Amino acid sequence: MSKQFEIRREVVLEASPEQVFNAITENNGAWLFPVPFPPADGTPDATGNRVTAWNPPHEASVRVDGEGGWFNALEHIIEARDGGTTVLRYVHSGIFTDDWDTQYDGAGKHTDFYLHSLNQYVKHFPGQRANYLAADGPDSSTKPGSVDVLRNALGVTELGQRVHIEVPGLAPIEGEVDYLEGQFVGIRSTDALYRFYCREPWGAPVSLAHHLFAGDTDTEKSTAAWQSWLNGVFA
Repeated sequence: MSKQFEIRREVVLEASPEQVFNAITENNGAWLFPVPFPPADGTPDATGNRVTAWNPPHEASVRVDGEGGWFNALEHIIEARDGGTTVLRYVHSGIFTDDWDTQYDGAGKHTDFYLHSLNQYVKHFPGQRANYLAADGPDSSTKPGSVDVLRNALGVTELGQRVHIEVPGLAPIEGEVDYLEGQFVGIRSTDALYRFYCREPWGAPVSLAHHLFAGDTDTEKSTAAWQSWLNGVFA
């Protein structure tokens, strides 16, 4: 049964309003996933997504509407604070059409991880473009306890921990665990944000989405290497 939802968050980000606005509207592939922002004049893009509020660097909101009253909307209200920080008021609203409780739970927890990654980006890699890669694990990673399998493979046990990761075909990775909540693991290195999503509670496989800031990254090679690593972990 269809039912409306609303997810509200207010977070303090270690950046200026201009940096936050740019990260949301121009560089979302550096912390979320690369989706072009629709035209500022309100013209719908190819998916029907359109800007409903545009006031740089204070507000950027979008909405897409569908059949039967369905919609999906994002609001970003940005306000400068003392000490060089910025408050982001974020609202995601819309309609879930199936299994409302499961979708709402998953969306809320993903939102917390995404907004944390936004702060990591504007704090450590402000303004930088990222090479984005993503991969999904095999069907076996939908089984209960997959998050523990992933954590063991990464050698992750606590927040702030230094980790060494070896992915065949890539240079060894040295990083710090910057997020460790429930089904999610975040690792930050000097030139990347590595993000892992263990989605078995919501009936989906483990996935990864990495934001690589080194300019000479071979994205195709890196994606293949991480896909092979993920398949091996859940073989």
